[in-house]
Amino acid sequence: MTTRGTASGITSGRVWKKPPFIANPWVRYGLIALTLTYLFWAFSTLPFDWERISEGLPRAAKIFGGAFPPSFERAELLWKGFKESFQIAFLATLLGVFLSIPIAVMAAKNVAPKPIYLLGRAIIIISRSFHPVIVAILFVAAVGFGPVAGILTLTLYSIGFVAKLLAEEIEEIDWGQVEAMRSVGAGYLKMLIYGVFPQIMPRQIGLSMYQLDSNLRASAVVGIVGAGGIGGTLMNAFGRYDYDFAFAILLMIIGIILISEGVSGWVRKKVW
Repeated sequence: MTTRGTASGITSGRVWKKPPFIANPWVRYGLIALTLTYLFWAFSTLPFDWERISEGLPRAAKIFGGAFPPSFERAELLWKGFKESFQIAFLATLLGVFLSIPIAVMAAKNVAPKPIYLLGRAIIIISRSFHPVIVAILFVAAVGFGPVAGILTLTLYSIGFVAKLLAEEIEEIDWGQVEAMRSVGAGYLKMLIYGVFPQIMPRQIGLSMYQLDSNLRASAVVGIVGAGGIGGTLMNAFGRYDYDFAFAILLMIIGIILISEGVSGWVRKKVW
């Protein structure tokens, strides 16, 4: 840390230092050589089937050729798939955010005892360990095809993301408000309600909007493995070689994501 003079007085600021891999030429060139060696080894050992790849290029051209122009003739089926995806994403976001709040409190080391903190962090780590598609496959096997598997999958996915960021937000709160609550004899629950939650509320609203946007995208993916939503409609279209209808579904997914991205971005700006 150094101080710098300005026209208005003295201010403090951090001086950036080169990391070792930039400052030391031996370390820098050694890392570059290691990276190039690994890339060569990876590409030389992976089982690329170049003959199969060359055969697939004309097939891909046929698929893209059959996708134009997109067909919106079955708009009712398209709307039904999207409506189910939105319902899955919305319910999973509500459940995920609701469950994330107590888990975030458990995983914040400044408001939770050490054993509870470790338990909360373990729940977050487990929730973040697996891709939603893998979790969807497990839930489809457990509860069957349909939206229930999708809701459970995206709820777990939401907990892993929202609880982690909320826990970090709780750890960075202004502790003076909490001390003020304790000084007047407030218990643990009142301390959370009046001293902690008001400070993280803007962040929580922004994260909820972002997670809804993320769940809308993920609902299309998990639907491919049978967890409901427009992803199942997309897979059925590909299975029937209805490439023009499949392209219409993809266009609708892109349009909905663009709209949700705009809305969630606007809400986050208003809140933060």
